[in-house]
Amino acid sequence: MKKKVLFVGLGLIGGSLAMNASKKEDVFIMGLDENEDSLNSALKHGVIDQAVRDFKRAVKEADICVLATPISITIEYLNLLDSVDLQKPLLVTDVSSVKNKVLDAANQLRHPMISFVGGHPMAGSHKQGYTAAKPHLFENAIYVLTPSVHASDKEAEQLKELFSETNARFLTFSTREHDEMTAVISHFPHLIASSLVHQAKDWQVTHPYIEHLAAGGFKDITRIASSNPKLWQDIFFQNRTLLISMIDDWVEEMGKVRTFLQEQESDRTYQYLLEAKQYRDGLPKKEKGAIPSFYDIHVDIHDQPGAIHDVIGLLAQHEISIKNIQILEIREGITGVLRISFATEQDQLASKHVLELHQYEVMLQQ
Repeated sequence: MKKKVLFVGLGLIGGSLAMNASKKEDVFIMGLDENEDSLNSALKHGVIDQAVRDFKRAVKEADICVLATPISITIEYLNLLDSVDLQKPLLVTDVSSVKNKVLDAANQLRHPMISFVGGHPMAGSHKQGYTAAKPHLFENAIYVLTPSVHASDKEAEQLKELFSETNARFLTFSTREHDEMTAVISHFPHLIASSLVHQAKDWQVTHPYIEHLAAGGFKDITRIASSNPKLWQDIFFQNRTLLISMIDDWVEEMGKVRTFLQEQESDRTYQYLLEAKQYRDGLPKKEKGAIPSFYDIHVDIHDQPGAIHDVIGLLAQHEISIKNIQILEIREGITGVLRISFATEQDQLASKHVLELHQYEVMLQQ
């Protein structure tokens, strides 16, 4: 008999997980989503076997329930589960990027049939919705599991097996460990990116041309500010205590840098920048983290008709998929720079090899 899995939410994360689970021959997938187009697409592509619209009825049939919804809605579903008349064991998991309140709600469950293992697949995209979902989204990504008091290693292993096709790296952390680490490398950077955009917007009153200068590297370091505002509002308030503490730390850190500049301490400033470079350059290159990764190449091209078409055509011939393309600099009669982004390091290296065989000058962006 096939194991029944209910996915509540078929957006970027839920849809991508469902695509991987659907590869299992012993799994029957039910999908619930308020977006009818998402449900219909998932059915059409064979990602789900059945579309459902009644949570209580569907969860009674399920062996595993994946809550791929915003944090506040996930908590509402957890609270609702205690009132469902379950007749068989149910393993519940989520995909929330903040675990404290989710695990609080899960730990308070009193239903003897329910076990809960929190989950956070640490990969994503600046796009959202089922149309952005991809089966390879979690390849080489870290997938954090945070078991509740109602779960054991057995339940965690069930989830690892269900999502084994993701090729993610599973790690188990406590709720506190998870929330503190993701606050440092995901939530707070998003806040900083948004604040940098606001600063540029304010300065545009003085310098109207600033938005044109901001089209280069500034767009790169603030790329995550383009993510779903409603989702990030939810994340910020769920993890507000940690974020407030980190804002205080950031103010103190900037005060230190301000002192370096005010006192003209060039050696300490250099050392500060050097230590940041060394730490950043030492980060793992093959793992996906909490912030979406992009693998770029820079290609020198000449200002002539068909120059961009030739580059893209070569990559298309070799079935290399492009995520984004941008002209960094091109003026009449001189060499310009084409930046091309890829979803994987494999595509990045393959594109470099192909273009260099055709005499293009290519540089990898690390």
